[in-house]
Amino acid sequence: MKIRPDQRCVILGRYITENRTTVRAAAKHFGISKSTVHKDVSERLRREDAQLYEQVKDVLQINKQERHIRGGLATKLKYEAAQRRRHF
Repeated sequence: MKIRPDQRCVILGRYITENRTTVRAAAKHFGISKSTVHKDVSERLRREDAQLYEQVKDVLQINKQERHIRGGLATKLKYEAAQRRRHF
């Protein structure tokens, strides 16, 4: 059964706020594209539930501010894994 977009945006909004997760993680969890998640929580959710929209917006703003840190950690881990492989 397919979920209507107006219902889906509320479900996604609740998931993001309860788990403090990223758009990418929410998309993976629900098996939909990042574009769909982003459109749902940035456009449709505003019309459906303004209070939840504001909460999601706050979480996404924090994620945006921390994005460079997560990227740096990912690069560090990748580099360290490559170093370990060279030693074997």
